[in-house]
Amino acid sequence: MSRAEPRAGDREAPAAEHEATAGPRPGRQGGPDAGIGADPGPAPAAVPAAVRPPKLRWTLGLFRSELVTVFRRRRTMALFAVLAGVPLLVGIAVRIETRDGGSMGGGRGDAGPAFIEQVSNNGLFLTFAGLAATLPFFLPMAVGVVAGDSVAGEANAGTLRYLLVAPAGRSRLLLAKYVSVLAFCLAATLVAAVSALIVGFALFPVGDVTTLSGTTIPLSEGMLRALLIALLVAASLVGIGALGMFVSTLTDSGISAMATTVGLLITVQIVDSFPQLHAVQPYLFTHYWLSFSDILRDPVTWTGIGKNLGLQALYAAVFGSAAWARFTTRDITA
Repeated sequence: MSRAEPRAGDREAPAAEHEATAGPRPGRQGGPDAGIGADPGPAPAAVPAAVRPPKLRWTLGLFRSELVTVFRRRRTMALFAVLAGVPLLVGIAVRIETRDGGSMGGGRGDAGPAFIEQVSNNGLFLTFAGLAATLPFFLPMAVGVVAGDSVAGEANAGTLRYLLVAPAGRSRLLLAKYVSVLAFCLAATLVAAVSALIVGFALFPVGDVTTLSGTTIPLSEGMLRALLIALLVAASLVGIGALGMFVSTLTDSGISAMATTVGLLITVQIVDSFPQLHAVQPYLFTHYWLSFSDILRDPVTWTGIGKNLGLQALYAAVFGSAAWARFTTRDITA
């Protein structure tokens, strides 16, 4: 008896069994005849960590990285050396001129040079004289260099696009750079103030402080006012920092950004010195810089100080917003 011919259903069974064990074919997601008990297939891939919002730890790491980058540069150390050297030169000059009992100055007003008249009588006044000597040019120039190089320097070195690969976003990166600029403003001011304080205490007698109003306050209170003056001077640099940051977003050349920022600073200083331009002078970020001298009055006069802080906040808001608008829409190629 011949072997029975396989039935049609028997021939299709191995093929069906092969299909069931081989799994779904490439490109097939199941069909209308997929059973209820069919294998649902591989689970969807997990969301990559790069698209998740950056965590607080990473954000703090970004701020720390920017601060380290700014303060570890040799240029920053050179700027600190210059700022520390200015009060030293002023103190030595006053010491040489007054060593025979002579006097400095001669009634040149309350702000700036007038502090030099008091240095030989009280070394604490060298702190005020040193800040008054560095604020018009040296301190804002240093801030302009750091702020102008903040973004443009990264673009010129070709590292800016690599910073943007990290999950920080352009807004956080720009904020971290501006915070590092503000930290430099504070550090630079403290370097000049501490240098002047050390030189003043080393070269001149120190005692109770005679205010610009003629009253006398204890040395401890005088040092607290010196600290407050240093903080006000640092706050006075907020506007030039924001301006430099904005200029830095306009170019890929760090040298050009630094030169432009310092050039704008010099131009504003010149405009502020002409009496014929008094109508625009109250709106210049340099106009109320020396208002910190009102801290040495008794009682303290806050009008000029308040105008200065308000003007710096306005400049920071305007140019900070302009820098953000430019940086977040800019095509980063370097």
